[in-house]
Amino acid sequence: MGARRLTVPAARPVGSSLECKRVDSRPYWHFLPAAAVAVFAPAYATVYLTTEQAQAAIFPGARFTPAFVTLTDQQRRAIESRSDVNVRSREVKAWRVDGGGWFIVDEVLGKHEFISYAVGLSADGRVAGIEILDYRESYGYEIRDAGWRKQFTGKSVADPLKLDGDIRNIGGATLSCRHIADGVRRLLATYETALKQ
Repeated sequence: MGARRLTVPAARPVGSSLECKRVDSRPYWHFLPAAAVAVFAPAYATVYLTTEQAQAAIFPGARFTPAFVTLTDQQRRAIESRSDVNVRSREVKAWRVDGGGWFIVDEVLGKHEFISYAVGLSADGRVAGIEILDYRESYGYEIRDAGWRKQFTGKSVADPLKLDGDIRNIGGATLSCRHIADGVRRLLATYETALKQ
């Protein structure tokens, strides 16, 4: 079978049914309606608290000293083994709290986007509080509710922190709930492995 030939009609003078037109050099998306372009932008993103505001919410009046840590391979493996959660980043954003305790900022994946949150740990390694910093999903933001976050208070590395076990679920926010619970469990293991004195 031979190659097909494509026949293109010759250009006709302006005013005829086929006319030559100047091709606009602007990108194709320039001509799309605004609603069509909007699908490329994030659908939802809310910054609830800065790091400093979260520190003040969990440890009112306290002073903080940065004590960032880079985990070794051995520490990473120990944390993963103890928490049964993968360590996504070796960099731990932690601050020592005057009078004892730690403040840690972390990220977990919601359903599609990352959730930034902070955990305060008391001097004995128990959860003093949790604050949601940034939430980028279009649903599931109920994890910010004080009642849901309060159930973590007092938990330690000895607690299971399992969704539908000692941590209750929120309908429509299951993945966010599960990943925050996993993240807190990982941070408690991080405290025991890399931060505890």
